Amino acid sequence: MPGSPFLAPAIRLFKRLERKPADPDTSTRKVLCGSCDIACSVVAEVRRGRVTRIRSSDNPLFKDNICIKGVVAPKGFAHPDRILYPMKRVGERGSGQWTRVSWDEAMGEIGERLKRVIAGHGPEAWAVSTSQWNTGTDHGLGRRVMNHVGSPNWISGVALCAGNTAAINRMSYGWYPWPDYDNTRCIVLFGHNPKRDSWVPIHNAIERARARGARLIVLDPRRSEKAELADLWLPLKVGSDAAMCFGWLKVIFDEGLYDRRFVADWTVGFDALRARVDEFPLDRVAQLTGCREEDIARAARMYATQGPSIIPWTPITDQQRNSTSAIRLQTILRAVCGYVDVPGGEALQGFHPSIVPESDIEMHEVLSEAQKAKQLGSDRHPAFTYRGQAALGEPMKRVWGRTYANQVTGCYMANPTATFRAMAGDGPYPVKAFFALGNNTLLSYANMPLILKAMLNQDLIVVQEHMMTPTAQLADFVLPGDAWTERPWLWDAYGWLSVYRPSQQAMEPPGECRSTFEFWKLTAAALDMPEVVPWASLNEFYDWRLAKLGIGFDEFAATYELHAGKREWKKYLTTGFATPSGKVELESSVLRDLGFDPLPYFREDPAPDPDYPLTMFTGVREGEYFQTGGRHIPEMRERKPEPNLFVSAGTAAATQIVDGEWVHVETMLGRVTMQVKVQDSMPDGLVRVPHGWWKPETAQGLVEGLSSALVHADSMLCRDDDDYLDREQGIPHLKGAPCRIVKLTADAP
Repeated sequence: MPGSPFLAPAIRLFKRLERKPADPDTSTRKVLCGSCDIACSVVAEVRRGRVTRIRSSDNPLFKDNICIKGVVAPKGFAHPDRILYPMKRVGERGSGQWTRVSWDEAMGEIGERLKRVIAGHGPEAWAVSTSQWNTGTDHGLGRRVMNHVGSPNWISGVALCAGNTAAINRMSYGWYPWPDYDNTRCIVLFGHNPKRDSWVPIHNAIERARARGARLIVLDPRRSEKAELADLWLPLKVGSDAAMCFGWLKVIFDEGLYDRRFVADWTVGFDALRARVDEFPLDRVAQLTGCREEDIARAARMYATQGPSIIPWTPITDQQRNSTSAIRLQTILRAVCGYVDVPGGEALQGFHPSIVPESDIEMHEVLSEAQKAKQLGSDRHPAFTYRGQAALGEPMKRVWGRTYANQVTGCYMANPTATFRAMAGDGPYPVKAFFALGNNTLLSYANMPLILKAMLNQDLIVVQEHMMTPTAQLADFVLPGDAWTERPWLWDAYGWLSVYRPSQQAMEPPGECRSTFEFWKLTAAALDMPEVVPWASLNEFYDWRLAKLGIGFDEFAATYELHAGKREWKKYLTTGFATPSGKVELESSVLRDLGFDPLPYFREDPAPDPDYPLTMFTGVREGEYFQTGGRHIPEMRERKPEPNLFVSAGTAAATQIVDGEWVHVETMLGRVTMQVKVQDSMPDGLVRVPHGWWKPETAQGLVEGLSSALVHADSMLCRDDDDYLDREQGIPHLKGAPCRIVKLTADAP
C-alpha cells in the first residue's frame, strides 16, 4: 500500500523545486504517479499540451522513486483502444455490441434505472466496487452518495490488500500504524519483496536502513530478492504466518525479552495471551512452519533485542485463512516489545489537524443503523463491516476526535463474497445494480465463476474505465475515466497517515474522459440529490478541504511537496489508545463481543487431497503490471508476454513438465492455462500463479472468453468456501490452497 520514506521527524514542509524548461513549448508539472497505489512523486514533462515523459522527482527526498510502470504510463494513456466516450450496450449482455452516447444520455438513463432498482428492492440493492488507483481516488464521494441513498454495500480490492489489515489493527490499537523506516534498527518482511521494479520507495527505504546498519529478517517460502539480502531468511511454509508469530512470542515470553513496563501499564489480556502462546512450543511451530527451531528462536531474539523494530504491512498475511489471527499477532509483537508509537517503531499518526479527511467526506453518520445492519456479510464475517467496527466509534471520538476513521478505505466494507452471492440471487435480499469504478471486478476477487453469475443477474451494470476490461465487457454502460496526469489530486495516504501530498494536473483529459469526482457529482444529480455533492469542480472541492490552512489548492500544489501534522511520539500517554479499554488489547474485547475467540489462534490446513497434491500461492503481482492493468502496453508485454506458472525444478520433474511448456493449473473450483517457468528460488511442491491475467488484444465478449480472462485469470482458481475463508473477515485463502498441474496435449493453449 502507500509507501514513501518522507516521514523523517525533522521534515515538515517542502518547497517545490522549479526548473525552467529550455524549450518554450515544454513545461514540467510535479505529479503523483497513480500507476500503482504508492503514489511516487515524479515529474511530468509536457510538450504542446501533452505529457511526453515521466521522470524521477527533482526533490532529493523522492529522487529515484520511480519504476517502469510510471515511465511507460503516457504510452498506456495514449493507447488507440482507450475508451474516450460513453458507450451503451445494445446487444445481449457480454455480446460486445455498443453504441456511443453522450454523458447526459448515459447519466439520465443510469439515474432512472438505478431509481427503479431502489424503488423495487430497496437502496441496499445497489452495490459498488472501486479501486482507487486505476481511475483515481473517488475522494470519499462514492461512500457519501451511497450513504445518503441508504446502501451499505461498498466493496473494494482493499478487502484483500491493506484495508482489511487496517481494520484488524484498529482492534488492537485503535489506529493503523506506519513504520518509521528512517530510524528503525530491524525490518521484518513477511513474504513481501519490494524491489527496483515494484514497491520502489519501500525498497529504497529498506536499502537506506540497511546501509546504516538496520537488520533485515525475511520470512518467505521463496528465496526472493529480499531473502538473498537478509541477515536471516526463514523459508516458512506458505500460509503459516500466524504459527511463526506464536513461535516468536513463545521465545520472547520465555526469555523475558518483552517490555514489562509497557505490558503492565498499557495492555490488557497478557496472562490469557501467554497461556495461548504456551500451546505453541517451538517443536510444534517448527512442524507447522517447516523452519528449524534454532532459526525461529534466533529471529525472535533479533526482533526483540535489536532495538525499535518494524513489521511493515504485507499483502501476504492479508490473504490467508488465518489472516485475522496473523495480523493480530503482528500487532501483539509490536506492542509487547514496546515498539508502538516510538521512534524507529511504528507510528500512530491520526488525522491532519487542518485538512478535511475523506472519512468526514464519506458521512457515515447519515446511513441509518437499520441500513448498516443490512450490510452483506456482517452477520458471519463482520471484522471490517460497520458491525465489526462499531465498538471503536466512541474510543475513536475520544482519542482522535472523530467517530469514523475509514483507514485505507477498508474499515466499513461489505464482504465481497457475500455481496456476489446476493447479486447471484443467493443472499438475504437481492442486489440488482452494480457499479465498478476503475476496478476489474471479475479478476479482482476470489471465485470468478460466482462473480460472473452475479453480474449476469444484474438489472444495471455501470463501469468507469480506461480500457474495455473483461468486467467492462459485461456492462450496460461504460464511461471513460481520466488518468493521473489529467487531473489534480490531493493524496491523503488513503486515510493511513496525517500527511497530504498534492499532484498538479499536467494535461487535459482526451475525448470525453472525466474524473470520478465528476462521475459522483453527476450520479448525485441523476438521483435527484445534487446538494450531496455541492462543489462545482474538483479544484473547488480541494479548496474547501484546505480552507483551514488559508490557502487554495493551486497555491498549495505550487508550494508544497507534502504537508504533515506535527510529529509526536507516545501520544497514548496523554490520550490512551482508541480501543474500548483505552489500552492495547492483546485479548480483543471487540472480537469477543462479536462472538469470536478474543485471542489469536491457528487453524491447521484441511486434510490433504490426493487429487490435488500441490500447494498454490496465487495473487502474485508482476513488476510490469499493477493488479489487472497495463497488459495493453507494448513495452510491458515485451518484457512479460505470457502468464507464467512458477515451479521448482523438483516440482517440474515430479509432474513431468518442462520450462516453456503450456499446462493447466486446476483446483476444485476451476482451471487456467499458463506457461511453465522453472525457478531455482521456488521450493518443491509450491506453485506460484500470477494475478490478474487477461489479454486485451484477444477477442472481446462472453462467448469469446472475455479477452482470455476465462483462460488465464487466477480468480478462476480461488475458492471461497468455508474451509478456505478467514472466519472473522471472510476473505479467501490465497496462500496455500491445494492444486494440481495437468499437461496439455498440444504445446500452446
